[in-house]
Amino acid sequence: MARLEGRVAFVTGAARGIGAATAKRLAADGAKVAVIDMKETDCADTVDAIKGQGGTAVAIGCNVTDREQVEAAVARTADELGSLDILVNNAGVIRDNLLFKMTDEDWDTVIDTHLKGGFYCTRAAQKHMVDGRWGKIVFLSSTSALGNRGQTNYSTAKAGVQGMARTLAIELGKFNINVNAVAPGFVETDMTRATAERVGVDFDDFKKFAIDSIPLARTGRPEDIANVIAFLVSDDASYVSGQVIYVNGGR
Repeated sequence: MARLEGRVAFVTGAARGIGAATAKRLAADGAKVAVIDMKETDCADTVDAIKGQGGTAVAIGCNVTDREQVEAAVARTADELGSLDILVNNAGVIRDNLLFKMTDEDWDTVIDTHLKGGFYCTRAAQKHMVDGRWGKIVFLSSTSALGNRGQTNYSTAKAGVQGMARTLAIELGKFNINVNAVAPGFVETDMTRATAERVGVDFDDFKKFAIDSIPLARTGRPEDIANVIAFLVSDDASYVSGQVIYVNGGR
């Protein structure tokens, strides 16, 4: 399928997990992909996988909380790949703890990565989309936006992401730019493994506990989220904007 032929995607946090799966899926759909993560070397596996399937990708190291790095990464993407049409704000971190144990650094790191990072990337990328009168932006939220014990910082950030997506859908719609958010439930990634470690539970037991409350009786895979993102950034979703789609197996 080549429904994204001629498009250029900028995917943050794409070295692994949902970001890597998304970068690969968009490349399979025909997009050229800028694979963004903290270190350029960390992006090698994702880029190699895309090129191995005949796609086009470039690795770019970028700390999304640094405005100058973000603007440089966006400029490099447009210069090397020809444009910037699709933005997937996926970069994220967790610093879980109960409120009375949560440090200022725990709070700032999570809030800055998700909210400041998403803001910087979107502000820089939208200029290219406005000029081209076409664009797709997807923010990664989470079911934790509805509240989750030990995640005051993360839940706040993910709820804020939803507000940002809805607001930008209003502002950018007149330029033919769609903005949406995807809110995954339990997905097997390094981040969920870290959560299991935090609460002192074996990961297999952690998954079994989650499955008990998921109607589809399985945990999510990064590809499950990538598939929804691929739909939202395609012309098939041209009339979908300002939405938050929960992808959680029916929980």
